[in-house]
Amino acid sequence: MALLPETARQVDLLVARAQAEGHAPSLALGVVRDGELAHLAVAGEHPRPDADLQYRIGSITKTMTAVLVMQQRDAGRLALDDPLDTHLPGTPVGALTVRQLLGHASGLQREPDGGEWWERAPGRDLDTLLAGLTPGKIAHPPHLTYHYSNLAYGLLGAALERIAGAPWAELLTDRLLAPLGMRRTTVPPTEPYARGFVVHPWHETLREEPLTDSGAMAPAGQLWSTVEDLARWAAFLADPDPALLDPATLAEMCVPVAISDPDSWTGGHGLGVEFYRVGERVYVGHGGSMPGYVAGLVVHRPTRTAVVDFANSYGMRRGHHISGLARDVLTRVLDTEPTAPDPWRPAATPPAAELVELTGRWWWMGVEYEFRVDPAGDLVGGLVGKPLLRFTPEGPDRWRGRSGPQDGEILTVVRDQTGAAVALDIATFVLTRSPDQAP
Repeated sequence: MALLPETARQVDLLVARAQAEGHAPSLALGVVRDGELAHLAVAGEHPRPDADLQYRIGSITKTMTAVLVMQQRDAGRLALDDPLDTHLPGTPVGALTVRQLLGHASGLQREPDGGEWWERAPGRDLDTLLAGLTPGKIAHPPHLTYHYSNLAYGLLGAALERIAGAPWAELLTDRLLAPLGMRRTTVPPTEPYARGFVVHPWHETLREEPLTDSGAMAPAGQLWSTVEDLARWAAFLADPDPALLDPATLAEMCVPVAISDPDSWTGGHGLGVEFYRVGERVYVGHGGSMPGYVAGLVVHRPTRTAVVDFANSYGMRRGHHISGLARDVLTRVLDTEPTAPDPWRPAATPPAAELVELTGRWWWMGVEYEFRVDPAGDLVGGLVGKPLLRFTPEGPDRWRGRSGPQDGEILTVVRDQTGAAVALDIATFVLTRSPDQAP
């Protein structure tokens, strides 16, 4: 669904201002709604962007590597709390876990050693990367404290190759890019692509950056993509294809592992995705940079709305930031064009009598609850004005919580000698039909 003309005008203005004030040779941004590219905004002439022009996406690559890891977990080939040594035997940092590496909570140093910044140097092979590991690569004791590490994702890529028996790039293509139709997301650049630059701070000239292959560090930041392709990836992160990743697994990836700014709690990291709190909303996604390029990806999963953007300069001027621009545009779109709720539809048939018996008002400690049966046959309810509790049937008089503070907990129907339901026992919190009844 295309943006309204006024919203599109505001987005175009934000992009034009960011490109002009930020001194980006070119800038491209896409707004994604309900799985489709709803709007393309471009600015700059070096080169003139379009939806099929490749830019380097840097660390947004990590979100794809993380999904590959979770696919292997769901297939039973690894566990998140496996030590790295389980999959890379003999590694001197082998006590670190897969979960810690995914969530940047391992304490592992940010970059691999080697004398040169890996992003500007020819990539080394996997054996060389592993041979360079020492216990000293753990910058501080591993615990649930945020410490961003590119090296962690190089090691996750190595573990993937050992587990799956195939190179990381082959796994990526076969298990994500090809099924999602991301034909213009590639390991090396493929024409047409934007050359990457550093903008001189005093005389505004451009210095082209070398296009290095990251070698064994590719899982941390190698990929090239386009607005059109990254829009497909954003749509996947909003609402994944169950044939590729169980939606429950993606929801698990979006649970915080560590908070990146403990003073303000506006950012954090889950299993391969970053979190950004903007007002009362939380976005997921990732930023990316490589020499000559910056990129952003932010997704508001509840509304299936996202923004992707790229610039072919290493950073932007005057306080502009590519991921910040993506968040600003996403917020503007959500504020200006809020998504409509799904329409209410009447149930086709009344629920069975044993379900009707559980509906209506219940009480706990003088507080009133109300439950009903929805068309899917789930028991839903809770306090008025509070998020709904949802329970799915799991057996006779036994229901499993599927939302809110009771997620995973058991609701048991308590019956009297006549078989009538007299109480709902939710993990020892007993609701009765009257506030005068003792639980």
